[in-house]
Amino acid sequence: MYEERPPGDGFDGRVACVWRRVNEAESTQLVVPDGCVDLIWGPSGAFVAGPDTGPMPVRMRAGDAFTGIRFKPGGVGDVFGVPVHALRDQRVPVTDLGFSVPGGRPAVMRAAIVARLRATAPADAAAPAIAEALRAGRSVGEVAWTLGFSERQLLRRSMASFGYGPKVLQRVVRFQRALKLARAGVALAEVAVVAGYADQAHLANEVKRLSGVTLAELRI
Repeated sequence: MYEERPPGDGFDGRVACVWRRVNEAESTQLVVPDGCVDLIWGPSGAFVAGPDTGPMPVRMRAGDAFTGIRFKPGGVGDVFGVPVHALRDQRVPVTDLGFSVPGGRPAVMRAAIVARLRATAPADAAAPAIAEALRAGRSVGEVAWTLGFSERQLLRRSMASFGYGPKVLQRVVRFQRALKLARAGVALAEVAVVAGYADQAHLANEVKRLSGVTLAELRI
């Protein structure tokens, strides 16, 4: 069972949702890149996940329960006291980050994150515009010009906000757009066009590189 809830107040618009998963049978859950960073409390304690650049299979036992707070792409800032790129493709226990989450109840996790948000600098205000422009299919050069940055400035701000450069971010947000379209029932040939891929072969190759499986398997 998996459910998401709106984040509620106190997160300054930087959190996408609060979620919970209870595994009903032993299985492997495939986590794919989405540009987000999550604070998760599970059977082994609390840890920070992401941002990912490739597939992350997670082996789960029957009855395992996970509770998470998912930051929007570019929303995490320095909440965990380390640069976002230091968390890239990592699963880091919060104790290694000097961060305490005494229990997995959503209210406790919420209070811990709200306190951190109040104590740290705000996220880069340009981050949502960067992600949205790349999601819309603009080139890295076009995005930099539109936002008034040099490409070097865009790279630096993208690394600080998302944990990787704009070219990787572009691949991730385009992949997520394609996945959303496919799950809505759009034909794969049309998904390729709408999501901004050169053709269906380009879509298939990128999905395989980012997820390790086909788009047909992911949309189930």
